[in-house]
Amino acid sequence: MRIGAAKQTYAADAALFDTATQRRWIAALALALVAFPFLADEYWLYLACLIAINVASACGLNILTGYTGLVSLGQAAFMGLGAYTVAILQARFGTPFWVNLFAAGTVAMIGGVLVGIPSLRVKGLYLAIATIAASVLAHFLFANLALTGGTSGLSVQPASIFGIALDTSFKLYWLILPVTALMLLGAANLFRTRIGRAFIAIRDRDISAEVLGIPLLRYKLLSFGLSSFYAGVAGGLWAYFFRVVTPESFPLVMSIFFLAAIIVGGMGSILGAILGAVFMTLVPELLKLVVGWLPMSANATLILSPVRTIVFGALIVAFLIFEPHGLAEMWRRVRRFFHLWPFRN
Repeated sequence: MRIGAAKQTYAADAALFDTATQRRWIAALALALVAFPFLADEYWLYLACLIAINVASACGLNILTGYTGLVSLGQAAFMGLGAYTVAILQARFGTPFWVNLFAAGTVAMIGGVLVGIPSLRVKGLYLAIATIAASVLAHFLFANLALTGGTSGLSVQPASIFGIALDTSFKLYWLILPVTALMLLGAANLFRTRIGRAFIAIRDRDISAEVLGIPLLRYKLLSFGLSSFYAGVAGGLWAYFFRVVTPESFPLVMSIFFLAAIIVGGMGSILGAILGAVFMTLVPELLKLVVGWLPMSANATLILSPVRTIVFGALIVAFLIFEPHGLAEMWRRVRRFFHLWPFRN
């Protein structure tokens, strides 16, 4: 520990960014994100918005799986609930986007709590199967209810602020990025509270946590609710971004994508959710480039879908074997290297 690094007050000890260096890096990152849309073209703005949506959803899944230890393969279904909520409210009532996004999170949270009820009795693989069943049920409802438009889905009018339609990636960037940043800030602070520490205790040893007085069902349902709320808001942002919602928009492979993101990024880490979502969003783009170089590039679409699923599975296995703590741990090693450099063994 550096001389003078000990905190003198409780506020300093509880600070989210406890060093001047961290605050400077965060300020530099914020300035870069503000400047980015003025320098990037449409393709990179599209990717930035998609990455921000995926970061928000991955952060929600990390609350449930990474911090509470409850495996879920229903994240896509909860995003679908949020997306359909936005589409229905926007089409039928024309309510403001912030009302729609909050309603999307709330509806998804209710769905998450219902799905989480079996979590007191089952865990691990059995819980994952239960969430898959919920995902299949949600897909059936999306495809067969008149309210959701059936298999044709629903179109979504663009969000608007002060009469300005957010109908381009540049404009949507200023909606999606701040919402994602607020969600990340909320998650980072959550695990400095009693609730967040209860989640971690349940993950580490649920029986011991119950002996210590933590009501397991209440906190497991709360974790499911918070995770689903994040997914619902991310689904609402997704609906505003793509402007159409169909049952095929949220397949099971999307849930596998988010599970892969938090495994690759590092479970139980906000940074891991960010790095994993960024990495896994960019992987398909890299695959498109690779497939485009192949002689049979005319069939690139047919090749890409199965290859992408294979790559996701291979990445999960590779990181579980060689780096179970994910990209976040690799980043910490780099930081430690430069922190001690040149005085290292």
